[in-house]
Amino acid sequence: MVAAKLRATTAESAQWLGHRVWMIDGTGVSMPDVPELQNHFGQPSGQRPGCGFPVAHLVMLFDLTTGMLLRVTTSPLRTYDMSKTAHLARELEPGDIVLGDRGFCSYAHLSMLQTRGNHGFFRMHQKQIVDFTPGRPMPTKLSYAANPKGLPHSLWVRSNGQLDHVVIWYKPKQKPKWMTQEEYAKLPAEITVRELRYQVKTAGFRVRVITLVTTLLDPLIYPKMELATLYRRRWEIELNIRHMKITMKMDVLHCKTVDGVMKELTMYALAYNLIRSVMYESATVQNVPVDRIGFLDAFRWLASPIAGGDLRDILVNPSRPDRIEPRVIKRRMKKFPLMKTPRPALRKRLLEKDLVA
Repeated sequence: MVAAKLRATTAESAQWLGHRVWMIDGTGVSMPDVPELQNHFGQPSGQRPGCGFPVAHLVMLFDLTTGMLLRVTTSPLRTYDMSKTAHLARELEPGDIVLGDRGFCSYAHLSMLQTRGNHGFFRMHQKQIVDFTPGRPMPTKLSYAANPKGLPHSLWVRSNGQLDHVVIWYKPKQKPKWMTQEEYAKLPAEITVRELRYQVKTAGFRVRVITLVTTLLDPLIYPKMELATLYRRRWEIELNIRHMKITMKMDVLHCKTVDGVMKELTMYALAYNLIRSVMYESATVQNVPVDRIGFLDAFRWLASPIAGGDLRDILVNPSRPDRIEPRVIKRRMKKFPLMKTPRPALRKRLLEKDLVA
């Protein structure tokens, strides 16, 4: 409710081409190794019992303008991200855009959003075949086994320019695992989407070619470069999640019951949105974009004994749009081996060594 009220107060100028934009992504958080949490959440595969920790799977929906957390769902580790998207979409209004990575790109998700009057904007899934050749053919049978030439499973409609066209996607015969048969039967037989591709020429960036799909079809209202700029901002959700898991230390929870874990996550969400509201107010006072306000500095300002002071005291970061940083760890890890055998067995080995000695 706090996030929704703050979002409602933002001016229309803060919208992207007249639309509210919501970023969606999934992540995981660890917790104590106790039977109740193990049974409910489960642990990563490849780890023996007693050698790992339970992990909860979170799917989170953030507001692009304010960075606030609108909704979050918590489920066992082995849960499809898409299975929780319908629950998250309850707060969306007609015309809202959902922005996500390739894990949320599917016929079912795009058609669900389109049916509700929302828009989807995702990176193309790696298994989806895309061909920008005008008037190109499509396979006569919509099955990958009957498509030896690798033709795209879409009907070309029109071109919007170089590497930008409108196509028709047809409903797959097989439903996704995360949907019920009744839900899948309600989806339309086809949807019209826009596929586009562009190159990333900035030095130091890992990805060089990006292919996107969206239900925003009009190239005059939604130019290709505007869409590319918007997708670049998807990275902000990674920063938001990092703030929660690393800066606020949510990556490892402390409660030892399922109810306790849910309450702990709720408190983290409330605290995060409180910090974000301070950032938004400080950005308004200092007349800078909200992403220029330091999250950690706002955190410290809020936690300090003089909280409620001048919002101009909160740090404004310099604008560094093309800054790159290597994914490395500077602090050296301790040279202990990973735990691959349950603790009682390891303890027994030590005792046996002492007896032999």
